[in-house]
Amino acid sequence: MVGVRGVTDMIQLEPTVAPTEIKEKIEAALRRIADVAASQITVEVDGGAVTLKGTERNWHEREQAERAAWSALGVTRVENHIAVSP
Repeated sequence: MVGVRGVTDMIQLEPTVAPTEIKEKIEAALRRIADVAASQITVEVDGGAVTLKGTERNWHEREQAERAAWSALGVTRVENHIAVSP
């Protein structure tokens, strides 16, 4: 537009998915992945922020768990605190 010198974006997006639903979706995804030991991973959700804790046998399984967390609708951040213990 002619004469516009700047635009300030004050729009904030609110998550449309409940944290409990995010947690359920991630836990279900972890159970579907054959390589991941889902029973050894704890999923904590605060809004759209997800924290993964526990142990896995190798780095590949750790990364698969993180990808599963990112795949859930409503996730805005993933902190992967899964330790690797062969």
